[in-house]
Amino acid sequence: MKIHLIATGGSAMHNLALALHLNGHQVTGSDDEIYNPAAERLAKYGLLPAAFGWFPAKITADLDMVILGMHARKDNPELARAQELGLKIHSYPSFMYEHAKAKKRVVIAGSHGKTTTTSMILHVLKHCKLDFDYLVGAMLEGFETMVRLSDAPIIVIEGDEYLSSPIDLQPKIAHYKPHIAIITGIAWDHINVFPTLDSYTNAFRNFIQTIDNQGHLYYYGDDKALVDLVKSMPVPAHTAPYKAFDSIIKKGKTYIKNHSDLVPLEVFGGHNLSNLNAAYHVCKALEISDIDFFTAIQDFKGAAKRLQTLATTSSSHAFLDFAHAPSKVAATVAAMKAQYKRRKLLACLELHTFSSLNKAFLPMYAEAMNPADEAIVFFNEHTFKMKKMPPLSAEEVKAFFKHPNLQVFTDNQAFVAYLEKQSFKSRNLLLMTSGTFNGLNLKDLALKLLK
Repeated sequence: MKIHLIATGGSAMHNLALALHLNGHQVTGSDDEIYNPAAERLAKYGLLPAAFGWFPAKITADLDMVILGMHARKDNPELARAQELGLKIHSYPSFMYEHAKAKKRVVIAGSHGKTTTTSMILHVLKHCKLDFDYLVGAMLEGFETMVRLSDAPIIVIEGDEYLSSPIDLQPKIAHYKPHIAIITGIAWDHINVFPTLDSYTNAFRNFIQTIDNQGHLYYYGDDKALVDLVKSMPVPAHTAPYKAFDSIIKKGKTYIKNHSDLVPLEVFGGHNLSNLNAAYHVCKALEISDIDFFTAIQDFKGAAKRLQTLATTSSSHAFLDFAHAPSKVAATVAAMKAQYKRRKLLACLELHTFSSLNKAFLPMYAEAMNPADEAIVFFNEHTFKMKKMPPLSAEEVKAFFKHPNLQVFTDNQAFVAYLEKQSFKSRNLLLMTSGTFNGLNLKDLALKLLK
């Protein structure tokens, strides 16, 4: 098929372009900006547009399909041309459903932990040498792309609750109609499209209604809002809560309890132990044995930017985490302190998303970083202009976070200069961002700080 992707540079969209190309389709795309690693990966396969921008001439009557990314606007000139020609137009989740509707569909939804839980499942399935398709939100060790499309009988999808496309305003999770589903928790996010907690929660209420009646729903049992939601509505035949695996920490390593055995893990933190139990329930529903699951999971090292080790010495670690929403920040900081009780922790957070920069949302961060001995919040003042939002002051940020030892930086060079003056002997560094602290190479920075 001839397929054109509008807004091909997005994380999911460029991986979908790669997967379609590897499947033998003729793929083209456009975007007004494409950054690395997407640009390099598209270029490797000859899929990087020759010029950035929107070119209606690329939209021709012989296209079998156009896939529209969320980054495009409703008045996009390529979209207008596709509509004028009457071409088939998919959002990427609606396309994924069309590809997957004859498969057994597994969908992992929730406000946090989706990528890690999905990654754990994929890791186990690969260990067991099963054939499966997938869509996941991060690069994983041993996987070339974040999307696979084939004739495999199973597909595992990380289910995002954000809108599908500029002309498809359903949450992405509304499309997939799973046979097996996870909801990891509900914590209000994306306030630009979900202005109230109830409107946000409604995305998951509707998602539950799409699950196969004879299917499986597993939900995090320590989330009261989620428990109340599940109890308030009809649910699939096989519905059950899950919680974190019981565990112990010995000499800086986490072990989970599997009956009388202790299973060593490469990951840690209460949130990861919950994610792991969610993955276990899915794998059981897919008829994977306990011995295969617990053997496979021992060498799971996590997904990119999910408590990813950047640098280490005998007395310190530097980690990078995608945490940006309040619940994610709180869970990640708490996990670091629990794992390394004898070390000080310097936790650094970049406010980068629309929600995290919004004064109506910022009170949700109150005390989220308090387990850290010292906290830093960074934001780039130019971001407010780009997002057309009112600016923040350092004093406002400190008042919102309520951390007794918090500093605020708006210049990344001043931020780096401060870190370079610190000692990291018996002290860990945690960098949390969905961005790059305004263009820093965080791996190189961590290696320099901990040398």
